[in-house]
Amino acid sequence: MSPNSTRLAGRTALITGATAGLGAGIATAVAEAGASVVISGRDPKRGADVVQRIEAAGGQATFIGADLGAGATEITRLAESATSAAGGAVDILVNNAGMILTPSPTAEVSEDLIRDAFATNVFAPFLLTGMLAPAMAQRGSGAIVNVGSISGLIGTADSALYSATKAGIHSLSASWAAEYGPWGVRVNTVAPGPIRTERNAEFEQHVAPVLARIPSRRMSTVAEVAAAVVFLASDDAANIHGATLSVDGGWAAV
Repeated sequence: MSPNSTRLAGRTALITGATAGLGAGIATAVAEAGASVVISGRDPKRGADVVQRIEAAGGQATFIGADLGAGATEITRLAESATSAAGGAVDILVNNAGMILTPSPTAEVSEDLIRDAFATNVFAPFLLTGMLAPAMAQRGSGAIVNVGSISGLIGTADSALYSATKAGIHSLSASWAAEYGPWGVRVNTVAPGPIRTERNAEFEQHVAPVLARIPSRRMSTVAEVAAAVVFLASDDAANIHGATLSVDGGWAAV
């Protein structure tokens, strides 16, 4: 048994956007830490694959399909279904689902894309948190970890829209920490830099010049970012409220 396997024992967690990439890695790490995990995403087959991997390793997981960009009705359904699947109480919420945007000049970004990006990256976690955090506060405990981005901390050419949505998430974390912290609910952010996933391989040349200048000289791994999420969700971070933990190899520092 891993020494990490009891860190979140007895708790339930909802991880959004958890059918692939970073979300799947977070779901796996949270399950390995002992939590019963509800994963959500748009692809039932990929969701079933993640559930199978978690269960094969001895963990507990359930998949609930949801498109968080579809609006309030879908988000309400997810909140209610996840609470039911979690046995009546979600102890940990990881707002990971987000629209990844290809770098584009501001003048070429359409109104529809702006609306879609904010709907998925800001509107959805705002509503979902509002639906689940009050019950956590009523119980006197809970942890919310929002997945932001290094792009929400620094300016990057051709990434104004994505950066704006992630800066919004960082701001929401601070506000929610002030709102829910007095009732025992901790809200924090993990802000990854580039992560070595299959999808991000196509952007490796784009970020290579920057990677050459940062302290670590490399992308983060999915496991490294997921470990930061587990830490912030656990009692090891019991007095950490409203923090933004960068997992970026030092990019923000330079």
